[in-house]
Amino acid sequence: MVSDEILVKRSRQGDREAFALLIERYQDKIYNLTYRLVSNVDDSADLTQEVFYRAMLKIKEFRGDSSFSTWLYRIATNICYDELRKRKTRRFVPLDDSTPDGFSPKIADKTAGPAEKCLEKLMQQHIQKAISTLPPPQRTAVILRDIEGLSYEEIAQISQCALGTVKSRISRGRKALRDLLMSEQELFSPEHVYTK
Repeated sequence: MVSDEILVKRSRQGDREAFALLIERYQDKIYNLTYRLVSNVDDSADLTQEVFYRAMLKIKEFRGDSSFSTWLYRIATNICYDELRKRKTRRFVPLDDSTPDGFSPKIADKTAGPAEKCLEKLMQQHIQKAISTLPPPQRTAVILRDIEGLSYEEIAQISQCALGTVKSRISRGRKALRDLLMSEQELFSPEHVYTK
């Protein structure tokens, strides 16, 4: 497999195939990040395209001070923050109040029965909703660490903040999620689901 460094070098020289390989390599990760930050399937697809469009335009400005993936995550995070700021200033009414179908961050256990699959889907939706209640800096830090598996140092580079700030955001975000999920834990107990 060709390294990111080689593909970036070729992309900087105008090689579109090299950039297409970078897109292929990172599109799922960037989509997952944008979805978890903005909680909307359609917006996430649009934002993912915007991330790669901006990366293509700015690839010659990439100096290599960090890894390509860190640079790309930073672009994605900034674009999502811009979208979240825009949402605060505009009003919209959803056509329905259901969670969009079609996005499954985790593949369901094929041996599980219908009730277990339903419970798992409800839990995933509940967790996504809980994550979306976190302030954007905490949400980003938790997603990058606990879902994307990035190191604290990489998150600090992406967020352009101190390592201690990243650790604090992750700690506070995890505590807020834990408190919220524990307060609603009984909603997902088999007894509650089967008796409703």
